Amino acid sequence: MTLLSVKDLSVSLKGRDVLRDVTFDIGPGEFVGLIGPNGAGKTTLMRAALGLLPFTGTCSLAALSENARARQAAWMPQAREIAWPVTVETVVTLGRTPHLKSIQNPADHDRKAVDTALDRMELGGMRHRDATQLSGGEQARVLIARALAQETPLLLADEPIAGLDPAHQISTMQTFAALARSGKSSLVSLHDLGLAARHCTRLILLGGKGLVADGPPQDVLTSRRLADVFGVTAWFQETPSGMVFQLLDTLS
Repeated sequence: MTLLSVKDLSVSLKGRDVLRDVTFDIGPGEFVGLIGPNGAGKTTLMRAALGLLPFTGTCSLAALSENARARQAAWMPQAREIAWPVTVETVVTLGRTPHLKSIQNPADHDRKAVDTALDRMELGGMRHRDATQLSGGEQARVLIARALAQETPLLLADEPIAGLDPAHQISTMQTFAALARSGKSSLVSLHDLGLAARHCTRLILLGGKGLVADGPPQDVLTSRRLADVFGVTAWFQETPSGMVFQLLDTLS
């Protein structure tokens, strides 16, 4: 079973090639980290895969109707600000919208999904607070919870841990890893290669307007690729507690 299939995907924006001939599949139970330097096309790839940008090639999600796509994949963009003066619980409940008819109130199973998402993001004590009064990091956790409440087989998130404190960065990565163990999958763009190496089951590396590597973290994050794509050196080792990865120096 394939949750997302992308084949020969190319994107040009304002007459400039951003991505060329990107191909990959995502199946159940995968936590895929999408990595690459600034401007490599990570956001563009996810937006194109969701049918939010024009592209050439084929993508299984973009081919679906809007409602079917919303039941197949949840999307968390980079934008973090919550503009509506509503409670945290209300924002998270919006994640249930694809499962409800226009005049249908949330049922018990919808409320359970919301409760589970709030608990996963450690927001239970904030559920009745005005979401606009939270810090930027807290609002990010609310929006992740909204995506989790959507209960889709696949979740796409663009830099979801940006702006979070270290503890919540780790716990969020652990949440995505737990989703993978339960059979669901996530495609998550990341800049922290250490967290990506430690928690993701697979990495997709973008660079030079295309796909550079795709595979387990230890196979993707080689010294040669780190030098060629990121211009850095690093130390990494498999330990009893998992992979430890530390950036060391730039090559410039």
